[in-house]
Amino acid sequence: MYAVTVSFTLRPGARADFLPLMAENARLSLQREAGCRQFDVCTDGGEEIFLYEIYDSAQAFETHLKSPHFQSFDAAVAGMIADKSVTTFAEVLR
Repeated sequence: MYAVTVSFTLRPGARADFLPLMAENARLSLQREAGCRQFDVCTDGGEEIFLYEIYDSAQAFETHLKSPHFQSFDAAVAGMIADKSVTTFAEVLR
């Protein structure tokens, strides 16, 4: 298992445009990527967005980053993001 957390701080006023694009990216990731097991999109109700994603492996996450739907999403939201941090966790015990 490979867990990914992403925290976004959006630019003021970007939330309404960002969330539908994020929801579509999550939906397509779960639908089209065999290695994507979970993709949760959470918000504080304001400009903070938190993602919790589970992949089969680090390679599955790399495949996600190269997918056409992610590349399209990433380009579309680039100007909407004030800050972003990504943290990854690899499972060590089963």
